[in-house]
Amino acid sequence: MALWFILLLTLFAVCESQTTTTAFNQTDLQAAMSDMRSRSYYGFVILLKIFNSLPNSLQNNDLTFLMPNDEDLSHFSITPDELHDFLLSHSIPTPLLLNHLMHFPNGSVVPSGLPNKVISITNSGRAGLFVNNARIVTPNVCQNSQIRCHGISAALTFENGLPFHRFPEPRDSSKNRNDSSSTPSVKKMSMPPFK
Repeated sequence: MALWFILLLTLFAVCESQTTTTAFNQTDLQAAMSDMRSRSYYGFVILLKIFNSLPNSLQNNDLTFLMPNDEDLSHFSITPDELHDFLLSHSIPTPLLLNHLMHFPNGSVVPSGLPNKVISITNSGRAGLFVNNARIVTPNVCQNSQIRCHGISAALTFENGLPFHRFPEPRDSSKNRNDSSSTPSVKKMSMPPFK
């Protein structure tokens, strides 16, 4: 019994010392957000700023963010309560450059920042490197911090579904011309070029 107590106490001391040494560095986050801005990931920076202003937001700098572009983010409805889950589901809890990701065996599964979501890594050769449904389109964006980040082609989807949802795409009225309930289409006006 005493041996278990000593083992448990030692384990507790090791865990406690690790949590104090991995305190989050705000300078690293600011440098990472500056790198994101320089590559036009403004929407993701805004989400990080809001998230960082909340208590208990980010716990350590050992992160790799997978960032959808602004156009893709604009299609999502993310409530303040869902922001934590959205950002952590788009992160890997270790800093990984593209070179590291390419060395993973095809079909590898890595944890996301959320315990119940995993990210599958697929190297499709010429088609590129995929994380779940998204292709990495802008690798190694964050260069000036311990945080790593990569631009991806779409927001990640997971097998067990995301709590976030896309706004419905607007219906194209030209496809529904035979539909009697559709509204009449509006003709686009074209302006002659200026001389």
